[in-house]
Amino acid sequence: MRYAIVIEPGDAKHAFGVVVPDLPGCFSAGDTLDDALTNAREAILLHLEGLLDDGKAFPAPSLIEQLQKKRSYRGWTWAVVEVDVSELGDKAARINITLPAHSACGGCLRQEAG
Repeated sequence: MRYAIVIEPGDAKHAFGVVVPDLPGCFSAGDTLDDALTNAREAILLHLEGLLDDGKAFPAPSLIEQLQKKRSYRGWTWAVVEVDVSELGDKAARINITLPAHSACGGCLRQEAG
């Protein structure tokens, strides 16, 4: 997925601020523009992971042209961040199963018993 981000300019005393308009509450920052872009990707993934954990759908990305019309972002820099949602939801799940001894571990239980 590709989400538009808007970057508030930074300077020697202030970090570059990042807002993801399609993901309310998702924001980040970086001391440099490169840091801001890297941190924005991480923030988006964390935000989407939270939505996944809560059983909520991911918001569809808006067209950047629509978002640029918002007055609150005038003078900010626009970029698009690509995130791979297949990276999400890989939590391990513990399960207990019972298998017949002759099929478990390809016969390893028989070898241990003997």
